[in-house]
Amino acid sequence: MNLKNFIIGGIVGGIANFILGGLFYQVVFPTLYPPTPDMKMSFIAMGCLTFGFLISYIFNKWAGITTFASGAMAGAIIGFFYGLSMNFFMYSGMQLNIQNFAIDSVVNILMGTGVGGAVGFILGKFK
Repeated sequence: MNLKNFIIGGIVGGIANFILGGLFYQVVFPTLYPPTPDMKMSFIAMGCLTFGFLISYIFNKWAGITTFASGAMAGAIIGFFYGLSMNFFMYSGMQLNIQNFAIDSVVNILMGTGVGGAVGFILGKFK
């Protein structure tokens, strides 16, 4: 695995995740998960970077993904399973809202697509 590509891909993926999250959760669907007074943007940023590094590691180490298209496709699949997993965990302790569950699951697919595409593109540029 190329460490430089992993780091650059992870940072770019994290930034893409942060931007897409802001777009979907603050602009398009602001009432899906409204902000709370004790919300910590630093933790959101760290979570976005963690996901970006996960995608970069998978693509760089195991999958050999180096194009936007293949990264977007793989990212959509990862986003699908990640979104379902997180929603099942989240709704295990609260009232189920099918509409929010479905919307958030689709948002995670779209975000995974964007992050995966960005990471795949970057990994292809720094071969």
